[in-house]
Amino acid sequence: MKILMLTPYVPYPPSSGGQIRTYNLLKYLSKNNQITLLCLYKNPQEKKYLNQLKPYCQKIYFCQRSPHPWTPKNIFKAVFSLQPFLTVRNFSSEAKKILSSLLKKEKFDIIHAETFYIMPHLPKTNTPIFLLEQTIEYQVYQHFVSSLPFFLKPFFYFDILKLRFWEKYYWKKAYLVGTVSQEDKKIIQKISPYINPVIVPNGAGDEMIVKKLTEKKGKKIIGLFVGNFFWLQNIEAANFLIKKIVPLAKDKFPNLQFIIAGQNASQKIKKSSQKNLLIIDIKDNHQLIKKLYQQAYFFIAPIFGPGGTRLKILAAMASGLPIISSEIGVAGLDLENNKNVLIANDENQFIQAIEKIINDKNLYQLLRKNNYNLIKKKYNWQSIAKRLESIYKKVAKQNNKIC
Repeated sequence: MKILMLTPYVPYPPSSGGQIRTYNLLKYLSKNNQITLLCLYKNPQEKKYLNQLKPYCQKIYFCQRSPHPWTPKNIFKAVFSLQPFLTVRNFSSEAKKILSSLLKKEKFDIIHAETFYIMPHLPKTNTPIFLLEQTIEYQVYQHFVSSLPFFLKPFFYFDILKLRFWEKYYWKKAYLVGTVSQEDKKIIQKISPYINPVIVPNGAGDEMIVKKLTEKKGKKIIGLFVGNFFWLQNIEAANFLIKKIVPLAKDKFPNLQFIIAGQNASQKIKKSSQKNLLIIDIKDNHQLIKKLYQQAYFFIAPIFGPGGTRLKILAAMASGLPIISSEIGVAGLDLENNKNVLIANDENQFIQAIEKIINDKNLYQLLRKNNYNLIKKKYNWQSIAKRLESIYKKVAKQNNKIC
């Protein structure tokens, strides 16, 4: 099949959730299909990743979008137009021009749009569009706005209304909508009952899947949290861990060290003098990320903000780690309490779960074994890409009948 893939980011390096998702889909879809990729970039330096993407794409178009979101031009347009800030800051006139020309010259079997806010670049077309929503964006922004000072909230609440309107509008424009979880599917159906999304879940990268589960050795017990700290949900989780959990754990578990690692960690997370806590800033060092997962004894995720499914949780499962998480942190994943994860929703429950993980060796082994098997069975990119490919074929076949 000829696939036109559209992303509002360069899908390399595989650091953020969207990048990991697209990069792995390209890798497996390219084995049986011809892919043209159009992606947006903020910084011209991102073009250096062309060679990493070339093996999976016949053609690649890098298109400039605003390098900084909060420019006077973007703010003015978001305030004085019907477009929400999210689509304004991710708009590229270059992408719109290229797509208009490309769709006149070439015929594609399907257009795959990752996120609804890439779709304003598309001209009117008879090519069926598959829109994959990585998360329900207006809900994420609602959570963000709740954290702002009261005098800023009125503008942003109006922006959320616009965001919800256009998100729903592009669901209707697409031939088929996809989500990453059953929960997101239900939200879309509640808002638009006539839309029936398909589920194309997230997966764990091949490089994160350990060959076998090995015994964890070492005097130090490490509890790990990894995140991209450009996102409010991850900053909130890190702060909860630092303020609520780390102090309680200090005397109770003298051999326990917490590590918080990820992009922008040193800038967004306040330094702490607590001896049982280490904050590590990671940019594009994938080997360091892999090493941290492998050294950890368990993964901890006190996440309380909405946002699709967490690839950090899948990476932990692939690395053979038991998981302690809030309910929201594992939402959308096929995980059961006391079978794959220990659910905790306040600091005392987290401390109790840590105690279980450390003291109950049978429970520890059960959790990591169940998670590892689930990755191999359901949450790996090879099987996910295969499912997506069958969806493409079904859409193309149905569209040909209509035409």
